[in-house]
Amino acid sequence: MSQARPRSRAKAPAIPKSPAHGATASARTRLEHDSMGELQVPADALWGAQTQRAVQNFPVSGRPMPRGFIRALALVKAAAAEVNAGMGLLPKNVAGAVRAAALDVATGTYDAHFPVDIYQTGSGTSSNMNANEVIAALANASGKAGKGRVHPNDHVNLGQSSNDVIPTAIRVSAQLGVVEDLLPALKHLRRTIDRRGRELRRMVKTGRTHLMDAMPLTFEQEFGALWSSQLKSAQGRLEDSLKRLRRLPLGGTAIGSGINADPRFGARAAKAISALAGTKFESADDKFEGLGRAGRRGRAVGPAQRAGGGPDQDRQ
Repeated sequence: MSQARPRSRAKAPAIPKSPAHGATASARTRLEHDSMGELQVPADALWGAQTQRAVQNFPVSGRPMPRGFIRALALVKAAAAEVNAGMGLLPKNVAGAVRAAALDVATGTYDAHFPVDIYQTGSGTSSNMNANEVIAALANASGKAGKGRVHPNDHVNLGQSSNDVIPTAIRVSAQLGVVEDLLPALKHLRRTIDRRGRELRRMVKTGRTHLMDAMPLTFEQEFGALWSSQLKSAQGRLEDSLKRLRRLPLGGTAIGSGINADPRFGARAAKAISALAGTKFESADDKFEGLGRAGRRGRAVGPAQRAGGGPDQDRQ
C-alpha cells in the first residue's frame, strides 16, 4: 500500500524526558552521551549526540536535506524494520514501533528534527544517524516497543550501513520525484500543447531556421510535431532511466560485500520499499557497483534537463 503524499514541514512535539534523554539537564538543553563523550542537545530535539555533533561540525549552508530525501530515508528504515522482523532478527514489538515511527517521519511531520546540513560527510553518515536517532526517540516515546529501549544503531540501523542506506535513499527519492511529479507534469504539458495545437491547426506562420524566415508551417505542426514530440522523447528517456535507477544497493552494507547483513535482506527490503512507496524497486545484482557509482542516479538528471531545454532548432 502506497504512502500518502508528504506534508509540509512542521515543528514536532517534544518527546517525554527520560533518563536515556538526559532528564538531568537544564530546561533548554539535555545531556547526551556517545563514544566521544558528553554533549548538550536542545531539550525538545528528537535527535541525539551524533546528530548534534554533525550540526556543530558542518555549519556550512544552513540548508537541511530535501523533503524528498528525508521521506525516502524514512521509507528505507520502515522497510528494514519490517524485513528484519520477518527474518527473526528484530523482536516484533520493537520492529512495529520502529516501522510506525519511520512512517510518521516519512509524512513530513518531523522534518524540523532533521537539521543536518546538506553539505556534510561524504557518505551521509550524519543524515543516516539523524534518522536513526529521531526514529528511535519516536519509537521509545510511543511505548509500543515494550519495556526495552529502542536503540538507534542496534535496532533502527540493523543490517545497514550509511554506505548502502544513503545511496539507496537517493535512488528512492529520485525515482519518486520522477514518477510522482515529473512524469505526470510532462504528460499534462503534452496534452495541453496537443490540445492548443488542434485549436490553432488552421493558423499558418513563418517557420524560421538560423534566425531567418524560411517556409510556412501551421501552429499544429509546430506544437505537435516539434514541442510535443520532444516531450514524448524526453518522457521515454526518463522511463528508460528508471529501469536502472530502481536497482537498490541496500544490503551491501559498508563496502558492497554485505558483511553483517543477512543475505536475504537486500531483496526483501527492495520488495518492502516497493510496497511502501507504491512504485517498483529491485535489489541490485552487484552491490559494489551500486555503492561506488553515482552515474545511475545522474542518468535521470540528463533527460530531465533536456525536457526543460526547449526545441532543438529555432523553428518558431
